Amino acid sequence: MNDTLKTHYRICPLCEACCGLELQTQGDKVISIRGAEQDVFSRGFICPKGVSLKDLHEDPDRLRQPLIKREGSFVEASWDEALGEVAKRLLPVIEQYGPDSIASVIGNPAAHKISLLSYFPRLARALGTRNIFSASTLDQMPKQLSSGLMFGHWLSIPVPDIERCDWLLILGANPMVSNGSLWTVPDYRGKAKAMRARGGRIVVVDPRRSETAAAADEHLAIRPNGDVFMLLAMVNTLFSEGLVRTGRLGEHINGLEELRAETANFTPERMASGCGIDAITLRRLARELAAAKCAAVYGRTGTCTQRFGTLNSWLVDVLNILSGHLDAPGGAMFPKAAAFAANTQGKPGSGRGISTGRRSSRVSSAPEVFGEMPITCLAEEIETAGAGQVRALICIAANPVLSTPNGPRLARALEGMDFMLSLDIYLNETSRHADVILPGLSPLEDLHFDVAFPQLSFRNHARFSGPVFAKPNGQPEEWETLLRLTAMLEGRDWRADLTELDDAAIAADLQRLGPATATTLSQQLAGLRGPERLIDLALRTGPYGGAAEQDLTLAKIKAADGGIDLGPLQPRIPELLRTPSGRIELAPPSLLADLQYVDAALSLPAPEFSLIGRRDLRSGNSWMHNLPLLAKGPERCTLFINPQDAARLGLGDGSQAKLSSDLGELQVRVALSVDMSAGVVSLPHGWGHDLPGVRMAIAGIKPGVNLNALMNDSLRDPLSGNAVLSGVAVKIYAA
Repeated sequence: MNDTLKTHYRICPLCEACCGLELQTQGDKVISIRGAEQDVFSRGFICPKGVSLKDLHEDPDRLRQPLIKREGSFVEASWDEALGEVAKRLLPVIEQYGPDSIASVIGNPAAHKISLLSYFPRLARALGTRNIFSASTLDQMPKQLSSGLMFGHWLSIPVPDIERCDWLLILGANPMVSNGSLWTVPDYRGKAKAMRARGGRIVVVDPRRSETAAAADEHLAIRPNGDVFMLLAMVNTLFSEGLVRTGRLGEHINGLEELRAETANFTPERMASGCGIDAITLRRLARELAAAKCAAVYGRTGTCTQRFGTLNSWLVDVLNILSGHLDAPGGAMFPKAAAFAANTQGKPGSGRGISTGRRSSRVSSAPEVFGEMPITCLAEEIETAGAGQVRALICIAANPVLSTPNGPRLARALEGMDFMLSLDIYLNETSRHADVILPGLSPLEDLHFDVAFPQLSFRNHARFSGPVFAKPNGQPEEWETLLRLTAMLEGRDWRADLTELDDAAIAADLQRLGPATATTLSQQLAGLRGPERLIDLALRTGPYGGAAEQDLTLAKIKAADGGIDLGPLQPRIPELLRTPSGRIELAPPSLLADLQYVDAALSLPAPEFSLIGRRDLRSGNSWMHNLPLLAKGPERCTLFINPQDAARLGLGDGSQAKLSSDLGELQVRVALSVDMSAGVVSLPHGWGHDLPGVRMAIAGIKPGVNLNALMNDSLRDPLSGNAVLSGVAVKIYAA
């Protein structure tokens, strides 16, 4: 054994903060993990999830060999056997029933895996199915849709420039715990503390006094699902009180007068009852936003997982625009990613914008958004007979039985499929239904480069980390597995030499750039393969590569310990705009049309109890519950309830309660919390690890309950298809 201590730099792949880590290893063991002080982005910050990478790497439950189900039980198999089984079982389904008989689901861990994120599009094209689903329609599609309609690209999402901001309004988000969501901001706590120390002000709007609210200057307890009323009241105030200041963006805006007319009736006095915040406060917030020198409005998961999720997401940016704080230092600004950012290609006005509804789901006629169908449609597409019925599934790094509404229904549907393939590192609540499971590498055995998160980061940067340990002999990298599956679906020899398969794929990509460019880039990329070649290509053709001053390449990033700082966010309008008009579309017709339903929603009575979710610093994806470091401590899957509500129901701290909706009933432990608004209860998602066949020993000790078993899979935001997961009516009884 090699007893030499070695130090490694690593980007944490366990949440959107993407912190830089410094690992010490001895032989094949991790000795310590701490924040990397030299990291240009996170500057030494770390949370417990980063330290848990050791547990994940060493977890005996983590799959290391393919599994094939034989007579109802899983047995280990070689890679050739497992892939041969996929070819034997999957291809006949396609041949008999067509490409739409296959569905694919990809989970959010893929966003942290360059292999999956860069090679899945090839697999999706080879599948040729309309039935593509992802975790995006569980929490973020409304923001992607509104951004696409306004700015011309799905990932042109403005984020708070927190290091220069002096007034920040946060709705439905808890960055003190998440360190950002669609806003990559490691050490939010430290940045918020610094903001307040320089005289800044933070206002948090949430039905619960969350960790973020507790550290803010002001907390407003909004009625669940009341965000649309609050935001419209603030927009109305800016117009009615003459506070609109679009500044330099004025010449780049379409639809200002249409917006003024369509929001004229949504006064704070009318909207107050819907959001539970009085009209005086609503007007004050709008005035403070308008008066602040550097301000931003930020809304996240809680604003998206509602019936009006897309309207909420749109109105957040409308407020930033009308108050003059969009694309301005200290306001809501657009990051400029070094690679894979489509909004840096072409010129303003050269874009096609976005479109939705190019096709519809077979059963519910839900519109396609961003090439996807709402994941809440998956179970019905499997259950409902007829042409186009989903008969086979490829599930990649996803656990929809726990993460999607009405998970028990989906579990039953999966049992009736002709074939299911899972690419997963655990035998979990979803992969237990698979016929074949193909595991990926430990994160410490894989390279890493963030694709999505530099497009959402509080500061521009470029970082790369290589594998800490060599991968096990014979185990392919995930991109290699996807490449073989792609070849299989394209009717080519999936056993062919991987270099040949990859070279053919990259050659096709290069030819789209033109013969001369293709030749030059091919020479520059020589010697690279797989994701590294794609990263270098994206860097060389990105905004900091080629003729740019930085001339950024993968080799330069690798040579920079801790990455390369590309500076604070800079104004990007009009350069960023990819709408057909080359302007900001402030009043997209589909969003204006949805306003007609707001008045009807305003008159709906509040239920006796509304259920909301919550984030936990030691939790994220469901498999994190199997890591000892994150699982230790008190039970976390508890029902937070206001003490007065609990007393009225005869519930005490630690007692058992029955929680029910129209779909079913759960029994859950009660935790009294003065931070909860009256009539609102909170339960975290991703739990329920007590199903048969799951191999997650630590998670099974404190299994918790699956709150999504109470969620109706027919409820969704009609514009984005996003699931309704917040503010759901429930009943509570003493068990």
